[in-house]
Amino acid sequence: MSGLAWGLGYFGQPHILARFMGIRDAALVPVARRVGTTWVAICLAGAVLVGVAGIAFFDTPLDNEETVFLGLITETMPAWIAGILLTAVLAAVMSTADSQLLVTSSALTEDVYRAYLHRDAPPRTLLWVGRLTTVAVAGVALWLALRGGTVLDLVAYAWAGFGAAFGVPLPLSLYWRRMTDVGALAGMLAGAVTVVLWNNVVGGDLYEIVPGVIASAVACVAFSALGSPPRRDFVTQLAEAEAAVE
Repeated sequence: MSGLAWGLGYFGQPHILARFMGIRDAALVPVARRVGTTWVAICLAGAVLVGVAGIAFFDTPLDNEETVFLGLITETMPAWIAGILLTAVLAAVMSTADSQLLVTSSALTEDVYRAYLHRDAPPRTLLWVGRLTTVAVAGVALWLALRGGTVLDLVAYAWAGFGAAFGVPLPLSLYWRRMTDVGALAGMLAGAVTVVLWNNVVGGDLYEIVPGVIASAVACVAFSALGSPPRRDFVTQLAEAEAAVE
């Protein structure tokens, strides 16, 4: 169950969803979906093959199994090819890191600072707020990394947090017309808090995204049902706005 639950996290990854949100034409979304899914399947299959190759290649288990790719490169490749492949690993790390930093700083700048603290902030002020937020988020990430633990542990924790917080409100907002803003906020809070408590207090073998997604779904449905229904669904508003532009 915990292994399959990793798939739930994809619905709530802002650095992945931002790619689709930035597409130049909505008609290209089906093509982008097929290309993205195919590429993910290729990458995951490659990761599995690397692990299998490491089991066959190394006579004794590695001290850190997460270094199997690096070990295979240094043991089997010429130095100049190994340098290129190791650089590719660093590039992949930086690609994910900068995407998450930009999404986080943009959300804090636009959705928190501009929305609640300074609605009429000039562009220059927003620019500096975004820069400072990026530095602050990077500092928090560095502190979390220095606490120790494997890369997989850190990734799993972050994946569960994003997946449980945003993975349920997003599809419900798209496909359930009774969904409200209060329900979405309650679902985000319930999912995130459940993941943190399960990881740090409850523990156990069950991946924390499972109870997080359940808590988020219950909160979304309950708080949306208790409140007033939305006056018009978001899809209708978008269709009317598009028709007005045309």
